[in-house]
Amino acid sequence: MIYFDNSSTTSVRAEVSRIYAQLIQEAYANPDAMHTPGREVSKMMETSRKKIAEMLKVAYEEVLFTSSASESNSLAIIGYCLANSHRGKHILLSNAEHASVSHSFEWLQSMGFEVEYLSIDASGKVTWQELKNKIRKDTILVSCMHVNNEMGAINPIDKLADVVHMHPTCVFHCDCVQSFSKIDIPFEKLDLVTLSMHKIHGLKGSGILIKKKKVQLMPLIQGGQQEFGLRGGTSNAPVNICAAKTIRLALQEQEVSYDKVQKINQYLRKELVKIPGAHINSPEDAIPYILNVSFDQITSEVLLNALDQKGVCVSAKSTCSSHSKHASAILLHMGYDEKIATHMIRLSFDKDNTIEQTKEFIEICKEILKSYGLQI
Repeated sequence: MIYFDNSSTTSVRAEVSRIYAQLIQEAYANPDAMHTPGREVSKMMETSRKKIAEMLKVAYEEVLFTSSASESNSLAIIGYCLANSHRGKHILLSNAEHASVSHSFEWLQSMGFEVEYLSIDASGKVTWQELKNKIRKDTILVSCMHVNNEMGAINPIDKLADVVHMHPTCVFHCDCVQSFSKIDIPFEKLDLVTLSMHKIHGLKGSGILIKKKKVQLMPLIQGGQQEFGLRGGTSNAPVNICAAKTIRLALQEQEVSYDKVQKINQYLRKELVKIPGAHINSPEDAIPYILNVSFDQITSEVLLNALDQKGVCVSAKSTCSSHSKHASAILLHMGYDEKIATHMIRLSFDKDNTIEQTKEFIEICKEILKSYGLQI
């Protein structure tokens, strides 16, 4: 199998699996219980929180454990807007966000908030100039992902954050799921940051929301004191405890992994364009972990299924939107025509992929195109 779908999810590290298996057998007590086993589990979970805070250079109480990045996005966006609607009801997001972000904004719009979109340019990025033109005195929230999950385009979040913070009633939320442990993140400039462990060889059901102390949220899950009163429900302590090790290992490998993936990306860019009808859609300065490509001769769905039959795992669009057969909205927003937008696939890599796999992938693509009667 060739697994080029690491932006959807990654394999779980053996070290993390071993710890988790031990924890679910031994650390099963409720961390909010007052007995000794409960206190011991609580201590382990809070130690994990402290270690994460130290690694990310944020305050201990700014690290919130959630069940997923989607929950983190929802809590950040809806929780902030509901708690701060008295300051204004104008909110901004890019038109290339993950579904958990865009759907949260749509729900807020149904509740009376005024939603406005920031467009992406031909390189897939939001510009600070457009943000400056659209932000208002009554704007309370701006949300823009760091790295686009379909194209790999890297948004200039430093400059976007500077614009947002010129307005004292506004905060900046950044979905950093596709950038965390791959490129550096300016946590000190961001008010709300979303992270996901299963994208970095951790466990599914493990998300984190970094929330600056000054930011007030309304909890979406009622009924408990957990996560500083912001998320009711019994804590998933084994998963939360594993998060610290997941992050430490990912950050330790960041530089080496980046160099390896960059070579894979560069090789594929060079070889794919030699195939007639092939297009590289990701911008040149995109993160190397994601490569969006298309072939004139074959639609996304047909190519994805053909690759699957040959043991190659890729995606067409973001996995959370994979059951939609519509054209990629991201590509359309970037100015590509509908044919490109309905013929694209997303390749996404990580440290476990090899140049040998990319060579095999190229040959498989050629075989598939030939099987459709195309001359290569």
